[in-house]
Amino acid sequence: MTVAPPDGSRDRRIEIPSNLWLIHPAGRALLPLALARGISANSVSVAGLCLGGAAALAYTQWGNWALALVGLVLSMGWLIADGLDGMVARATKTASPLGRMLDGLCDHGVFALIYISLALTIDTPEAWILAFAAGGAHAVQSNMYEGERSRFHRRIKGVALEALPVPTGNALVRFYDGVASSIDRIAMPFERTLGQSADPVALGALYGARAVAPLRFMALLTANVRVWAIFVACFAGNPRIFWWFEIVPLTLVAIVGLVWHRRVERAFVRNTSATRPKTASRMHLS
Repeated sequence: MTVAPPDGSRDRRIEIPSNLWLIHPAGRALLPLALARGISANSVSVAGLCLGGAAALAYTQWGNWALALVGLVLSMGWLIADGLDGMVARATKTASPLGRMLDGLCDHGVFALIYISLALTIDTPEAWILAFAAGGAHAVQSNMYEGERSRFHRRIKGVALEALPVPTGNALVRFYDGVASSIDRIAMPFERTLGQSADPVALGALYGARAVAPLRFMALLTANVRVWAIFVACFAGNPRIFWWFEIVPLTLVAIVGLVWHRRVERAFVRNTSATRPKTASRMHLS
């Protein structure tokens, strides 16, 4: 049986199997080595970008199944680095808005390189349109999912958002954080309910039990799924399969997941609103 990471940063209930059994254990195994050598989290992010770039180069020969497999292996190496950079940042207490942005840009950069490499091999107007459309859909989906996952991990600890976050830093950092937190306005009613609860930790635990389902469903938006989808599409002989998978099914996953999560929140808000007048009436009568 897998165990939760020692830093408590991830809830295993919403993690997909490849993270639980391969990516995260590999990252935790490499963490002592990275710390002993003084390797920074940002350096790990850049190393991951290099692995992803090498994967993109391998995928320029996606017609050769062996090189497509090399692309998959290199992509898996990037996923391990992508998890390791966060572990290093938490272990060394060097997490920062710049680091989050760099991590996000490296993530998007790897996929951008792969999309471009695939589009170059086909090199038709249709391929370029599909590649850019898939890239745009991917950027929005991933950013929204990261915001949802961050909300979940904070709330299950009973920590409510007291006010809407104001992005800080340079323009690029502000834009990245602003997109990730764009759902916060819609989610604020639940945040107020959690913050006003007599026992926010208990309410957070109850919320977590009910929010696991939509968050686990949205885990289909993780990079792991895309990495395998790219390989399968290339192995099948048509990268367009992946682009359409990104544009249609994964967009539907994002929409359904967001709506489902909001419904879970609204149920708690309604139940709390319904019980407050009764409690107030009993207190008045006594």
